[in-house]
Order: sequence, then structure tokens, then C-alpha cells
Amino acid sequence: MQAVHEITQDQLIAIDSKTLRGSYQRGNRQSKIHMVNAFACKNKLVLGQVKTSEKSNEITAIPELIKLLDIEGALVSIDAMGRQVNIAEHIVDYLFTLKSNQGNLHKAVETAFSETRKAPLGGVSFELQHGRIEARVYHVLSAKQFKEEFSQWPQLQTLGMSMSFRQQKGKAPELMYRYHISSAELTEQQLAEAVRAHWAVENSLHWVLDVCMAEDACQIYQDHGAENWTMLRQAALNMLRSEPSKGSIPAKQKRAWMKTAYLEAVLNAGFSDVAN
Repeated sequence: MQAVHEITQDQLIAIDSKTLRGSYQRGNRQSKIHMVNAFACKNKLVLGQVKTSEKSNEITAIPELIKLLDIEGALVSIDAMGRQVNIAEHIVDYLFTLKSNQGNLHKAVETAFSETRKAPLGGVSFELQHGRIEARVYHVLSAKQFKEEFSQWPQLQTLGMSMSFRQQKGKAPELMYRYHISSAELTEQQLAEAVRAHWAVENSLHWVLDVCMAEDACQIYQDHGAENWTMLRQAALNMLRSEPSKGSIPAKQKRAWMKTAYLEAVLNAGFSDVAN
């Protein structure tokens, strides 16, 4: 999978975990398996994955996954669970999204943007879809002026804030602030693109695995079955996306099931990319 992926300028690799809901081992009451995935958002390809038996073990699994990847030249985004100094030390350019329960760090970044939140809004982008209105705006600050407050974070360059407003018919409007830190020098536009791109791991990987490949419905759990099957699904998804013909993933799956020639084309596309 690593060979399939070609690092390009401004490439974003999103790291996030997915629970295999059917992997609960009923006999010995073991926890469900969690797979920590690395996903190339622009190319929509899985680069690698590591299994962990506990949600909290993501913190130790993420460095293992990073060691498997060639991430030079890419920006690596990780959600709040992975926001750890020791993880940042393994990444040249990181982008972490913070949560309010993360104590002093979240409070410090929130305080840094206190004046920005009071200023008139500018650069707002609006979206109207599915009966709702959404507006987003992004701001960045140089971390250099806050050196003492963030001295433990390696090569920290940028503090970021994203504000989102949602108005949906029949519901109260929602206003939400999110805060970010990055070792890359990001403009507001670059922060906006990176934050939005991170959600591809949910929409283009986790959602597809569940809806198109019925991963959540899979009841295989003995031995290494659950882990092996999710790796096969991800490899198959990479191959289907490497095959250049038009069509959704379900349409390509059905075509591969019905036509041996098309199945061979999918397999050849996947293996050709690896060979190249």
C-alpha cells in the first residue's frame, strides 16, 4: 500500500481509528478490536494500519504506524486522541486538533485567540446543502510569540482556530470553535484545506468500509480473523480505486463480481501501481 501512494506537495495523511464492532469475542469477553489507519486524503488510499485492543492504546499504536510509513514532505493530521508530545516527535509536520477536555493546552490556545474572536468576521465561506446553511472561517497565529507556553511541543509553528456555524430548519443554530496546533507554517487557506481534508478518513474510508463492504456487520472474530479481513477490505478498496473506469465503489464491486475480465482489470490496476 505504501508503494501505491505517491507523496505530493501539500499532501495530507490523516491518522484515525475505527472500531470493528463485530469483533467482540463472546467466549472470553475480550474488547472489540480498534484499527488505527493512515489514509492519504488526496489520493484516497490506505497507506497502512495497526491493530490495538483498547481505544486508549491508540497513543502507543500511532508511533508504530508512523514508523511503517514514508511521510517525508507530507502533513500528518491526527484527532484529539493522538495529541501527545511523544507522537509529535516522530512527525516532521503535524497538525493536531484539540478538545476542550485536554486541559491546559486547549485553554492556552483558546486564550491566544481571545482577541480574534471579538473582531468582525472576515473570509467566511458559506455552504447551502441538504436543507441547512453552514458557514466556516479559519484563523492562524504564529506560535513564536507564545514560545514559553508551548515549549514542550517540538518545532511548533502555527496555532489555528476554526469556527463553524450551522443553521438547520427546525433546529437551534449551532456555533462551534475548534483549535489546532501544527509544526508547519500554515496560512488560513492551508489550515482550512487541511482541516476539511482530514474528514476524508471518515467519509472516504470508514463510511465506505461500513456501507459498501459491510464491515460493521461482519461477525468474524476468532483468532486473527477480524484483523485479517479488515486488511483485505482495505487492500480491495485501494485496488478498486486504482482501476480508472468511472463508477461508485458498489458499482465496481458488482461489476467485478459479474465479469471476470473486469475483476482481472481491478487486480491488474492494483498490482501495477505497486510494481511502479
